[in-house]
Amino acid sequence: MNAVALFTTCLVDTLSPGVGRATVRILEAAGFGVDVPAAQSCCGQPAVNSGEPRAAAVLARHFVEVFEPYEAVVAPSGSCVAMVHHWYGQILEGTWRDRAAAVATRTHEVAGFLVERAGVSDVGARLATTVTVHDACHGLRLLGVKSAPRRLLEAAGATVVEMAEPEVCCGFGGTFAAAHGEISAPLADDKLAQAGVTGADWLVAGDTGCLLHLEGRRRRSGVGPPAVHFVELLATGLPGSGPEPGPGPGAG
Repeated sequence: MNAVALFTTCLVDTLSPGVGRATVRILEAAGFGVDVPAAQSCCGQPAVNSGEPRAAAVLARHFVEVFEPYEAVVAPSGSCVAMVHHWYGQILEGTWRDRAAAVATRTHEVAGFLVERAGVSDVGARLATTVTVHDACHGLRLLGVKSAPRRLLEAAGATVVEMAEPEVCCGFGGTFAAAHGEISAPLADDKLAQAGVTGADWLVAGDTGCLLHLEGRRRRSGVGPPAVHFVELLATGLPGSGPEPGPGPGAG
């Protein structure tokens, strides 16, 4: 396998382009060429979250058409990949469902792709820092992504210090955070407090939505370490890289 397709995701494209650039650098450091299909769009998850499966199906069919030619599709988001794996079969019918199932088998979250599919734990990055990891819900529960980001970080020299409850939701939940701030904000505050107790330099995760939510609360409360996508942190440790990412997603 020489080239993979990068699915950038909506939040990365519009709010955290540094995550997309870092993903390309990490994949290239691991020996892969990267194509970024210009026709790609949303995976449809916001529509599903808002109770609009018909609208989501339109986007799902487009995703299938765009990425069907590729042997592997990689995204810096367990949440969006989980949408492809677990929702497309429910909102599509007939031959579209079959085509989507085939594409789903080739669609991967970036850490899982590198460590479990490609057998690459060391991408050549070197970090002298301490991190604590938030296990984002969809990546963990629907894709089983847990050890892979830790293995990449540890291979780079980072020290991983676990918080008390890394698997508990941060409160983002897609549109949930917008509709239920009275629940989502305390969940984020609790996650940040746990991260702060570890003494870690960074709070890392694999989904930009979680990171936006956590970093927004951190900037308001002053509690906990800066929140950053693990690919951005790894990319700073590659040869020829610049300084560490600034607080929150979108740096770099």
